[in-house]
Amino acid sequence: MHLKSCLSCLFIAFVTPALAAPCSDTGGNYEAWKPVMADEARAAGVGNRGIDALMASSYSKATISADRNQKSFKYSLEKFLQVRGAETIISQGRSRKKKNAEFYAALEQQYGVPAGVLLAIHGMETGFGGFMGDTNVVSAIATLAYDCRRSDYFTPHLIGALKLVDRGSISAATVGAKHGELGHTQFLPGNALNYGVDGNGDGRIDLTNQTDALASTANFLRKKGWRPGKGYQEGEPNFAVIKEWNAARVYQQAIALMGARIDG
Repeated sequence: MHLKSCLSCLFIAFVTPALAAPCSDTGGNYEAWKPVMADEARAAGVGNRGIDALMASSYSKATISADRNQKSFKYSLEKFLQVRGAETIISQGRSRKKKNAEFYAALEQQYGVPAGVLLAIHGMETGFGGFMGDTNVVSAIATLAYDCRRSDYFTPHLIGALKLVDRGSISAATVGAKHGELGHTQFLPGNALNYGVDGNGDGRIDLTNQTDALASTANFLRKKGWRPGKGYQEGEPNFAVIKEWNAARVYQQAIALMGARIDG
């Protein structure tokens, strides 16, 4: 082999990135996938605690079933509001706003996001904290990163979850929703890592704490471009920011409509 050819081979070897962990449509290769994903996670800055959590995870059939059988987002807006219990959310949202007026006013002063939007999200996501999930977070988000449907979308959230384990914000045993969402307003782990704030000043970010969760939600919306004092109905400036919270059109519309009635 000519020297020039050998140098070319060396150059290719140095610049070719490591292969990403391969996805799969079934759970059969999950255990073989974990060490490959672990290498990718280490390269992204995940430490030993996060890697241990990944290696202790298991393929979540419940997560896959939930991901492949989402029906409510196909409903009409009227049906979606009915199924989600919009009138109850509005009634409870108004009551909560009245009882904690200073708290919500402080959030709006700091982040510019009105109470109605935060309360609509809180009510829609967990019934105001009534049910925050029953699925292992690391296993759920790892399963979605492993599954081929949306691997590119969920892999950064897996990295986020493992870094949260490193920080002690969650553990390998933390439970959340079927897609790995956390806390009162169901943050995906990557968003929790990037936008979570310590709302109650106790020195840690805990999204199962209502104050931290609502402050983090307001911070997320503000960082995504929320314009204080501007409207948030369809066609108004802040509706585009609501789209950042959830990709489903009926969900976006529901937040805007319920928020307006809570604030009204």
